[in-house]
Amino acid sequence: MQSPRAAVQLVQLGRISYSQALLEQQRFVQRHRNRDPSRPAPDALLVCEHPPVYTIGIRQAPYPAEEERRLALLGAEFFRTNRGGLITFHGPGQLVCYPVLDLRGFRKSLRWYVGQLEQTVIGLCGQLGIEASTSPDTGVWVGNNKICAIGIHCGRYITSHGLALNVNTDLSWFKHIVPCGIVGKGVTSVSEELGRAVTVEELLPRLLDSFSEHFGRDVTSTRTPPLPPG
Repeated sequence: MQSPRAAVQLVQLGRISYSQALLEQQRFVQRHRNRDPSRPAPDALLVCEHPPVYTIGIRQAPYPAEEERRLALLGAEFFRTNRGGLITFHGPGQLVCYPVLDLRGFRKSLRWYVGQLEQTVIGLCGQLGIEASTSPDTGVWVGNNKICAIGIHCGRYITSHGLALNVNTDLSWFKHIVPCGIVGKGVTSVSEELGRAVTVEELLPRLLDSFSEHFGRDVTSTRTPPLPPG
């Protein structure tokens, strides 16, 4: 009889700086790379919120220094990252999920992986009565407004970075950039679409349920502390 696949470990980081979240992701990535071949490291979902921060991905041409200074004057941090995609915003009221998965235990396809992330969010939105969909542009959309940004990195089949779902985010932060470099489209949030205040805590169980459905893995729901420094 085939043994059941291991559950994905939930790591709740709370509100954490973007730089600290990068370190946490790298620690979990290294856990996979340093694993004993006879005992695969557990996959993990790192979930958090960030203080205001603008980030750019590897598809961004060199970002003008004056633009970086302008954004910093708004009170947000600015980071260059190794994820895919262009510039976006992260901040309070956004449910950020960084899956650190070994795709060899799922499917060795980045297209499949991004598609499953999109379907995870679409499934969550459907539970709430929000009609969300994909488009030729990566991410999840409600009409012409993006509700969830997706940008990933994958090295030797180990994933990092992930998705950012606008729950009750202050959308005015997006007015200072062209989100994901897509001209002529806007942004929205779960709270905006439902016409009521929705919290990240309210949506997290729905996200985990939808992830389990689309990735075929249970998620351990106990609060797990970050890895210790080292």
